[in-house]
Amino acid sequence: MTAELRFPRSDSEQSAIALPVATSSAVARWCVSRGWPVHPLAPGRKTPVANCGACSEPGHRRETCACLSSGRWCHGFHAASHDLSFISEWWGSHPRHGVGVACGPARLVIIDIDDHPQPLPPRDHLLPGIPIPEQVSLAGLSNGFHTLGVLAALRGQVSPADDDATLRVRTPSGGLHVWYRVDDGRQWQCSVGSGGGRSLCWQVDVRAHGGYIVAPGTVTSAGTYTPVGECREPARLPSWLAQELERTGHLRPLKASVPRPGPSRARRAVLAAGGGRDQATRVLATALAEVADCASVPEGAGFTDKLNRAAYTLGGLVAAGYLAEESAEHALLDAAAYARPGQERRSAPIVRSGLVAGFRRPLQLGSRS
Repeated sequence: MTAELRFPRSDSEQSAIALPVATSSAVARWCVSRGWPVHPLAPGRKTPVANCGACSEPGHRRETCACLSSGRWCHGFHAASHDLSFISEWWGSHPRHGVGVACGPARLVIIDIDDHPQPLPPRDHLLPGIPIPEQVSLAGLSNGFHTLGVLAALRGQVSPADDDATLRVRTPSGGLHVWYRVDDGRQWQCSVGSGGGRSLCWQVDVRAHGGYIVAPGTVTSAGTYTPVGECREPARLPSWLAQELERTGHLRPLKASVPRPGPSRARRAVLAAGGGRDQATRVLATALAEVADCASVPEGAGFTDKLNRAAYTLGGLVAAGYLAEESAEHALLDAAAYARPGQERRSAPIVRSGLVAGFRRPLQLGSRS
């Protein structure tokens, strides 16, 4: 199978043209060639491969998981990688595993349209935030294609389901995944269902940061995720749809909702007394702040270099006795997760190597009585 993954062009062709058989390895490499990190799915299913026994233990911390730093697939989409050596190992040893794409690191927003035989919910759940008067008949409204179509019509736009300028993938259940890319650095959040929390429309979910999507060409026990139409690349997220996603609470704040990971946690672990203590706290605060400040600059912030320098500095504090090693590592991982959520697997080895290098150069900051 070539990297182009040629599929039938439309639904009507599927009955006349057999779907080419694409191996999971070929699908994974095709995704990576487009900059999308991938992770394995359980054979025949659309869920990630289960964690190993160690990662399933109570109290296990994903942020410091050795499996992630070693290129194993535990923790689902958090293990997603561009590394072709991992891909060769994962799908070479387990060719029946499916392919998932981590949406956040891939800068993707997927509109997931369902067609499930369910009773209509209350009117205020059909188009959250848009009232539907009682005199408006809901006859014929039965799935996400309909609700999304109504939303698009209200805005004078073409429904994403009919957007042939972007990648669309038919799901085995009769739904549709409409793929869009995000180029402006904004981070969009997943939906959590139409019964509460964020929701764009009834039977329409959103896959973005904090989630994954099944890659086109993946085969499950229910069928194949099959591209439709001619387009094989995600188009830019339309501005009107971005406005609707923001209106319905899908836009991730520029500043994370969790408290900014400053020096407070690690400051409590500063062990030195005397004049060196205050200096150590200031050094600690400055190093962590440089990493955390990368949160406001999605690209071009020099995140890797700043994280490495911060780890080296904190390693020096540990070697000089100002800071406990475990506290230093946790503080660095907290700051890295704040600045680059979803990239823990990338950050963990940077933190570890920087700390090890810093251990060799104790950082002396003044008299310690």
